[in-house]
Amino acid sequence: MDTLFGILSNLIWLYSWALIIYILLSWFPNAKESGIGQFLARICEPYLEPFRKIIPPLGMIDISPIVAILVLRFATSGLRQLFLWIG
Repeated sequence: MDTLFGILSNLIWLYSWALIIYILLSWFPNAKESGIGQFLARICEPYLEPFRKIIPPLGMIDISPIVAILVLRFATSGLRQLFLWIG
């Protein structure tokens, strides 16, 4: 069980970093049009889209990615508790 939790935890950690990098790309002109930007858009936008529908931007600041990352962190904590309870 520890191995499964470790794999899932690492995948969530990597996905969180992919989200952070994708968000930072928006600060640079034409960065999202690069190959890396398009790849990150394909893997990050499907996850970010529901949060953007629920959470409106505050002026020019979109806080939905922050909430999305927090949800991933809570998911990791929940998985940890679940694996401790099961195993």
